[in-house]
Amino acid sequence: MKIIIFPVIFGGQTPPVLRYLQFLSNLLKDHAYVSMSYMTGILPISKYSSGSELNMFMEFKMTSMAMFGEYFGFTDEEVDVLYDKYLHLCKDPQVSREGLREWYDGYFTASGRRLYNPRSVVMALRFNQLSNYWTSSGPYDEIFYYIRNDIEHIRDDLALMISGEGIDARVEEFAASAMDLRTKNQIYSAMVVYGLLTYTKGKVFIPNRELMFRYEELLRSEKSLGYVYRLANISDQMLKATLSGDTDRMAEILQLAHNTETPILSYNNETELAAVVNLVYLSARDRYRVEREDKAGKGFVDFIFYPENPADTGLILELKAGHSPEEAIRQIREKRYALRFRGKPGEKERYTGQILGVGISYDKDTKEHHCKIEQL
Repeated sequence: MKIIIFPVIFGGQTPPVLRYLQFLSNLLKDHAYVSMSYMTGILPISKYSSGSELNMFMEFKMTSMAMFGEYFGFTDEEVDVLYDKYLHLCKDPQVSREGLREWYDGYFTASGRRLYNPRSVVMALRFNQLSNYWTSSGPYDEIFYYIRNDIEHIRDDLALMISGEGIDARVEEFAASAMDLRTKNQIYSAMVVYGLLTYTKGKVFIPNRELMFRYEELLRSEKSLGYVYRLANISDQMLKATLSGDTDRMAEILQLAHNTETPILSYNNETELAAVVNLVYLSARDRYRVEREDKAGKGFVDFIFYPENPADTGLILELKAGHSPEEAIRQIREKRYALRFRGKPGEKERYTGQILGVGISYDKDTKEHHCKIEQL
């Protein structure tokens, strides 16, 4: 077997992309020494004319090619195998199987199968620590241009995605082959291709905790994001007020959020209220695992904050648009949401700190917020 290395010298007036495509064509097309060529990457090969000299390639895409979807990341079964090896080889394992799912799962194939970020899984098991192993790259900075300039109100969508909501989108296969993105669908298509969002059932989402941290860093560091930046940076005060039972300060912060007069803060429904609540509690994610619409007791609670330290205070948030905070607290008690902290019968209790029920309401007539806190 011979491996031939071709020196590449780009010069002249031809644009670099076209010179590269011409190089590939001269290297690979209609040559007896080429029986098969395999190329991998996140972007499709550009077709610079209807008679492209690279039209012999077959492209396989995670979002549209169901047959090969499992090869774009680790499946649950593959992570199970790696985790078993990790438990066998590691003397003091610090990574849980559930942690791998929470941090690195959440991508979807065309058939709807879930996939893990393979590099991050490997890094977490190698270094025995769940952490953010996402590498910064040029595309991340370029995509931020469109978020910063609020193309088609993309900041409002981002605020909703931070709260766990999906946004309707249509993934366009070739939108990410160039950074001249003109529509929201093209922007989201590029973010899916780069792994910054996941796509399933016609909606885009933030896939997992690892990527959520990236967006949180973005929200708290970029003043150009306007009201989203301001809300994220008062989140420390909101958490402190909640833990100390200062409901007046909580209502004041929520009122400040409403007074920013942005479209997402119309509070026509609890989804919009949830997006704002998520932003004003953003810093809580440093100490808590925050779950949205989690199954608990006899129903689904709006937010549960699971403390990283089992001895810390756990929080259960129930939101009511058009109703009182007392009704929210009553629902928390009647549906026994606090059982989510107790574990299954016979198991050792995982969380030992106090649990607070937090009711947050918005009155559509008076445009005021009200909060109530009770120990459960």
